[in-house]
Amino acid sequence: MKLDFPITITKMSGAGNDFIVIDHRSGFIPEPYQPQFAQLVCRHSFSVGADGLILIEESATEDFSWRFYNKDGSVAEMCGNGARCAARFAWRKGIAGRRMRFATLAGVIEAELIGEQEHVRVTMTDPSDYQDSLLITLGESEKEVFFINTGVPHAVVFVDSDNPPVEHWGRTLRYHEHFEPAGTNANFVKILEDDELLVRTYERGVEAETMACGTGVVAAAIVAARQGLAESPVDVTTTGGEQLVVQFSLQESTVDDVHLQGPARIIYEAELSAEALL
Repeated sequence: MKLDFPITITKMSGAGNDFIVIDHRSGFIPEPYQPQFAQLVCRHSFSVGADGLILIEESATEDFSWRFYNKDGSVAEMCGNGARCAARFAWRKGIAGRRMRFATLAGVIEAELIGEQEHVRVTMTDPSDYQDSLLITLGESEKEVFFINTGVPHAVVFVDSDNPPVEHWGRTLRYHEHFEPAGTNANFVKILEDDELLVRTYERGVEAETMACGTGVVAAAIVAARQGLAESPVDVTTTGGEQLVVQFSLQESTVDDVHLQGPARIIYEAELSAEALL
């Protein structure tokens, strides 16, 4: 595929979840090639390296729309950390104001820059498909697993350790028959003092633990609240040590008005050469 180089990119980090963001309103990367493009540029060591690729595109009804690709080239319906990065990028590039709306496969997302420029608050889609008391064998014993869709599917397991076998158990849950055919992300949650949470996430599409996962943090906070282990707003520490805040309205079995707030940092802007895709 022949593209015009160099391509301007922005590397961003949402609580350690890192992304390559491109102003793609002119649509210069053909859609059939986009999954492969994502795979190539998200490679560490051989290219830019990232957890995902965000293409900012035109929208007929909202401030903009996006295409979000995981590092393996698969499409993700939603990404909370990516949404915050996309929002700050759009404001910085004059695509949207400090308050904005943008279209994703999970629905329209509202976002707002809060205080210091690197903090962004996004309104998440209402969660769905809640399931509890799923007994699944992880390692040598059965664990109680919870499931909720917060824009993308998430399994949640409460643990006592800061260092559970995230890669092993995460892979088991990600491909478990109960979650077929789409699979699931997997979150391992420890309850800290003052109802704060420590969340470690194995991400579908990255196929490894990431430094943070916005939709996973939201899933963990909502499940913890439904189990009486936390109350909104919930402070969550991620693997990378950053803190995110999840706020929502919980009434009996109904959860809505879900917000995620945290940092969305610009790491650098650069020009991508053709050699980054070799």
